[in-house]
Amino acid sequence: MLRVNLGQLARESSVVVEGSLSGDDGLWKDMGFSWVGDVDVRLRATYAGTGEVVVRGDASGVVRQECRRCLDPVETPFARNLTMVFVSDPVGEEDDGGVYAFEPEGSELDLSEAVREELILAVNPYVVCEPECRGLCPKCGANLNEGACDCTDDEVDPRWAALRDLKSE
Repeated sequence: MLRVNLGQLARESSVVVEGSLSGDDGLWKDMGFSWVGDVDVRLRATYAGTGEVVVRGDASGVVRQECRRCLDPVETPFARNLTMVFVSDPVGEEDDGGVYAFEPEGSELDLSEAVREELILAVNPYVVCEPECRGLCPKCGANLNEGACDCTDDEVDPRWAALRDLKSE
């Protein structure tokens, strides 16, 4: 887990937090993607003096998703710069991205959930295996990258029959 010791942070005003979040961790449960291996995180937490803790750094790993056209698995490298602000009294800050609440009376600040949220929002939901990916046949579901299917375009959708009749008049 990624934790900042608030006592140490108050004394030193800046603390480096490094760690890895396992790709199998329950933290990533029910996502539309998975991680190949660990997600490496390096952050620097700074006490702003106004009750805020500013955390900046980066995270990297390899994300596994399905191609949006053919559903084949795609693994892509992922790297993201992160900036998060933790405030003890988040009045009026609810809609601001990257702003999180924390209890100043606690001894530690857990960064895992905030990092999780930032990474989920940063992952591209629309990946393709190759730019030329032909996808799946909408009728039979065959992967068109592997070859043509036996479906024909001769079938006419009956919902268009009324317009076809108007055109032929």
